[in-house]
Amino acid sequence: MRALKIICPNGHLGFAPLRAGSFHLGVAEKPDYIAADSGSDDVGPVPLGSDISTSPRAWQYHDLEEMLLASRKLGVPMIIGSAGDTGSNSRVDLYVRMIAEIASKHRLEKFRVGYFYSEVDKEYLRRKLRAGETIAGLDGFDDLVEAELDATDRIVAMAGVHPYLELLRQGADVIIGGRSSDAALFAAPALHHGFAADNAYYLGKVLECASFCAEPYGGKETVLGEISHDGVKVTAMLPAQRCTIASVAGHAMYERSDPFGEFFAGGKLDMTECRYEQLTERTTRVTGSRFIPSEKIHVKLEGSGKVGERYVGICGIRDPYTIANVDRVIAWAREQVEARFGATGYGLHYKVYGRDGVMGELEPLRDHPSHELCVLVQGVAPTREMAEEITLTGLRQMFYARLEDVKGTAGSVSFPLDEVLHASPDYRWTLNHTVAVDNAMELFPTHLTEAGV
Repeated sequence: MRALKIICPNGHLGFAPLRAGSFHLGVAEKPDYIAADSGSDDVGPVPLGSDISTSPRAWQYHDLEEMLLASRKLGVPMIIGSAGDTGSNSRVDLYVRMIAEIASKHRLEKFRVGYFYSEVDKEYLRRKLRAGETIAGLDGFDDLVEAELDATDRIVAMAGVHPYLELLRQGADVIIGGRSSDAALFAAPALHHGFAADNAYYLGKVLECASFCAEPYGGKETVLGEISHDGVKVTAMLPAQRCTIASVAGHAMYERSDPFGEFFAGGKLDMTECRYEQLTERTTRVTGSRFIPSEKIHVKLEGSGKVGERYVGICGIRDPYTIANVDRVIAWAREQVEARFGATGYGLHYKVYGRDGVMGELEPLRDHPSHELCVLVQGVAPTREMAEEITLTGLRQMFYARLEDVKGTAGSVSFPLDEVLHASPDYRWTLNHTVAVDNAMELFPTHLTEAGV
């Protein structure tokens, strides 16, 4: 094969629906594969820990339906990675069921559905720890200890290309992947067809977020990637967008501390020597990427553990004196919560939007707040009842805060709602680690079934 074409319609399938117009333009290019990633740890630890999707089922179904109908019409494989936002086993099963539902609804001819799981048993890691193995922390996390393992509710491993390659070898027409490297599901088809890893991994890197590699900005639009033995080309399918040297090179540096490297299970993509060439107004060609295999395979682990039940409340502040003394108002409210519940055993958190609600202490204009503020109060506790009372106390006592020079009794805090609202439980990341494995497939069991009529 001289060249292979893959279209990606959505950088996070289900998070917002794909744009059908540019997707159908991509389908008209007769790609060899249709693929999209469906997961991210950007959504935080709650979905993984509580084993839910943060994306609505209707949006997930919409994208799967568009992609499946196109792939079956063209007779080309379809690949989804990190099913249902987290890639947990239940999310993989959900997507496999939805594929079967769509196939039945449209009376599609039988086809093979491959899928693999990514969840990791805590006892597997415990045995490694007790055998003296180091499960190394990433990005400031300490090496794993059993206490953190015990505090963890669910763990997924991040697959590389290996389970995708295995399912392609088995002849799967649709692949639903557990938690995976974003780029792996695009690199795997290229490797499967004999293209060099140097270019295959870059193909995955540039396609992983769909139209984020194009300009002007427009999410959920389709892009077309084409790999040859000489390099990678990427083209925006939306007529109003273009893949430029700046947009493609910029995306290669997106969301990473090292702008020129990305690690995978089995090696590292080195983009230091990449060369970018504008072929047409909407197409950029990339050469010079290198994939450096590692001697030992290390797999990234993501784990989430429950902190407690959570309620949230909201208030607004317009009074200039209260704004100037908002930290004292919050301190007063905290004191009232402590008087009722003590100083430990719960969490009480305040976000002051209009001052530093987004950036916190990094906010350079922290000393110059807006003329009005919105304060988000979150209470976290072992039970719903306790979390509700903590949040309600921490919110309402802002109204009663005693400040010097305040003469009136009307209060200087307003409430858009009388009640506090039950929110998702609070979770935290407990694992951001790597584990050494002897076999790249060790943590990713594959399965093959059928769908259609």
